[in-house]
Amino acid sequence: MDVFLMIRRKKTTIFTDAKDNTTVKELKQIIEGILKVRPRDQQVYNKENVLMLDDKQLQDYGITMSSAKAQSPAQLGLATRLETGEFEELELTPYSSPPDLPDVMKAAEPANGQEQVA
Repeated sequence: MDVFLMIRRKKTTIFTDAKDNTTVKELKQIIEGILKVRPRDQQVYNKENVLMLDDKQLQDYGITMSSAKAQSPAQLGLATRLETGEFEELELTPYSSPPDLPDVMKAAEPANGQEQVA
């Protein structure tokens, strides 16, 4: 069955899909097609920041059709190998928060204690 994935590395986010029986190695090949980084130069982490092993399937890490839907994809982390040969530290830059709404756009307070009808 199809599972939907959100793979994050620093400020980069990749959305893709795969089968729940896809191996981590096959997922790395998908990432290679997008980022042009060889599978051996990638480390993929699950939502608990545990390194995922190449020979395991996504479903072995709890990534199934019921946990990785299009509306709420499973989040994975990605680290790549540095020029020194070491892998970079896993870094998932937090998303920015939208600014507060201007007062003009906020819902009006009900007048005279009456409820607003929507």
